[in-house]
Amino acid sequence: MSSPSSVIAVSGLSKYFKVPTREAGLKAAGKSLFRRTYRTVKAVDGITFSIEPGEIVGFLGPNGAGKTTTLKMLSGLLYPTTGSARVLGFEPSRRQAAFLEQITLLMGNRSQLAWDLPALDSFELQRSIYSIPRSQLTQTRDEFIELLDLKDLVKKPVRNLSLGERMKVEIVGALLHRPKVLFLDEPTIGLDVTMQRRIREFVAEYNLRYGATVLLTSHYMADVEALCQRVIVIHNGKLIFDGGLADLIDRFSAYKTIRVTFNNTLCNWGQYGEVLNQDGAHVVLRVPKADTSQRTARILSEQQVDDLTVEDPPIEDVIEKVFSQQDVSEGTGGAA
Repeated sequence: MSSPSSVIAVSGLSKYFKVPTREAGLKAAGKSLFRRTYRTVKAVDGITFSIEPGEIVGFLGPNGAGKTTTLKMLSGLLYPTTGSARVLGFEPSRRQAAFLEQITLLMGNRSQLAWDLPALDSFELQRSIYSIPRSQLTQTRDEFIELLDLKDLVKKPVRNLSLGERMKVEIVGALLHRPKVLFLDEPTIGLDVTMQRRIREFVAEYNLRYGATVLLTSHYMADVEALCQRVIVIHNGKLIFDGGLADLIDRFSAYKTIRVTFNNTLCNWGQYGEVLNQDGAHVVLRVPKADTSQRTARILSEQQVDDLTVEDPPIEDVIEKVFSQQDVSEGTGGAA
């Protein structure tokens, strides 16, 4: 349920598209010229959630789940079919100037900077669009350039930058007006591990300095684990989970991982659980969550152990299990 303080409040939000359909072949193509048939695609189907000031929330789902469509409705690019959305007290689809100057939508596979100009020139354009005072622009621009280690990169034409470098200057351009709400759609897509970490650190620092609210989609679970304590999961347009990341793992994972460093190389570790990997004096076991304490106690009492750790499964595995369970449920007509 939303509260009066909610920065983002969504209630029964849906977006349906009518998509033309026809069978293959010349005859079907001819018939479609005179009598076209359509089917309705429910890209987003009645989702409800709210986000409080300063939260960084992961918005997860497989390709085609409705994540980008939702972000476009929340930023005012699409008009909802049914339901309502409020962001900072505004109705996004009205695209009022007072609303637009407080948000940003950054899509990792889209460019908003002029391709043939240095990023500095595009920053000047942003200053004009948002009526940013010169002193504020200079302070914010230089602060972001230092945080992202851009240095002379902002003086090069954008087309001459690598993907990672371009993504960093795109982020600066998107945040020069110091928005209060960030809609980030795959901001680290295609980037190497080092660049992903740098952008995650920047988003966290921006959130800390300006108290911004962030709704983040990403297929890189490292982004979600590093930034988000709460996640919203949608599948086939429907919301299937909204809660803490730890709660997601606890709800959908039936196993724990035990990592052991040992001295007894002759041990049959299969007696303690499923052996996922064994290399020299190290073994990784998967055990049922309910049996973790008992299995751990047995290992410690029966084996010469140098080190033992118990871990939750990788978040990627948990998310995959969530989606597979949802597919089975929908395939059998069950409820999510």
